Amino acid sequence: MTPATTFAGQKVALFGLGGSGLATVRSLLAGGADVLAWDDNAGSRDRARDQGITVTDLREADWSGFSALVLAPGVPLTHPEPHWTVPLARAAGIPIIGDIEIYCRERAALAPEAPFVAITGTNGKSTTTALTAHLLRHAGRDVQMGGNIGTAILSLQPPAPNRVHVIELSSFQIDLTPSLAPSIGILLNLTPDHLDRHGTMENYAAIKERLIAGAELAVIGVDDTYCAAIAERRTGERVRIHVEGHGAAAGDVVCSAGTVRGPDGAVIAQVSGIASLLGDHNLQNAAAAVAAARRLGLTADEIAAGLQSFPGLAHRMEPLRRIGPVRFVNDSKATNADSTEKALLAFRDIHWIVGGKAKEGGIAPLAPLFDRVAHAYLIGASSDAFAETLEGRLPYTRCETLEAATAAAAEAAGASGTEAPVVLLSPACASYDQFPNFEVRGDRFRALVAALPEPS
Repeated sequence: MTPATTFAGQKVALFGLGGSGLATVRSLLAGGADVLAWDDNAGSRDRARDQGITVTDLREADWSGFSALVLAPGVPLTHPEPHWTVPLARAAGIPIIGDIEIYCRERAALAPEAPFVAITGTNGKSTTTALTAHLLRHAGRDVQMGGNIGTAILSLQPPAPNRVHVIELSSFQIDLTPSLAPSIGILLNLTPDHLDRHGTMENYAAIKERLIAGAELAVIGVDDTYCAAIAERRTGERVRIHVEGHGAAAGDVVCSAGTVRGPDGAVIAQVSGIASLLGDHNLQNAAAAVAAARRLGLTADEIAAGLQSFPGLAHRMEPLRRIGPVRFVNDSKATNADSTEKALLAFRDIHWIVGGKAKEGGIAPLAPLFDRVAHAYLIGASSDAFAETLEGRLPYTRCETLEAATAAAAEAAGASGTEAPVVLLSPACASYDQFPNFEVRGDRFRALVAALPEPS
């Protein structure tokens, strides 16, 4: 745990008692703060009370005594409308912050030179975070990994000069971190997302830009117009990452054909053939992680060994097994068309399991990639809409359930007679029609694939 010593003796209001909220309360109490906490959910309040946390309805509190409101990142700060705690805090003239801001204040007070790698982007941030942490750990460094990837930042060990914090940040977390100033800030890419919480794409991009604005070194993927513009505005030290090299400028890191080349054109990493890093999107992720690792002093040999041993992340282009020539890949994390696009670009002869609770636009944006798909297997609530999109363009089967789709896809791929068929779960949909979350959906697919018999 990181005790929040910078809040010692202060009275703090906290709203949101999920996992990160509970960790924040414990951190504040350990640092000597007085915390009044609340959540709109009665079950969350009861769990907090069971842990000895003082739960007080903040509607009835005296806000003049608070030094800050700590808001959970899932709580609206601005759109579609501010949560009811926000105007109370603003009327009291106190800052509205999140747990990442508390960490940043601790780092500034205790170990301002402690290495801190902050990573964001619409897609790829979890893989890049996990890969960066893996490269450093594999080289023997003391690494703490957390943030949006799972472990609350204040549950990690405190910042120290010889300890690297590798932290994934969502736009919601960045928006609550006014003093964000990492050693290395990585911005991978930007496409429309969470606009219900940020209002416009311009607001969303501006929030993401704040991650690299205060960074000592900014590592920026420049393959979309928003990030390219952000890179142009950057006045401090930066590394620009360009996939495929079309339009790359002198000094860019260029990724092509499984190879990452530095600004001088020299090869700095080979990614081709690494099963956990398939696809051009993972070239961008790897290049960003390598840039961070090089800045933190890893050698080329250490980086190469770390890349080769990276196991990948569950549910993100996760290779499961091979039955004869057929590969099975779990990409359950692909909950929208933009994410699924990355998977379709990574393979050919795809037996595609797709569907669930559809996002706006469905799978129509993927039409240019339908020629990579041998057959689609439709599951979930989106089946009618997706069948309409695929009609006359791509053969499909209505399977309704993941169980039926996995069996049908495995049988058809095995009988296809092609050299390297792939059974790919990449739903381009949320899971909520049939599963509580994408993890449960991916775990079920993994179990189904594990139970398939070997060919006789």
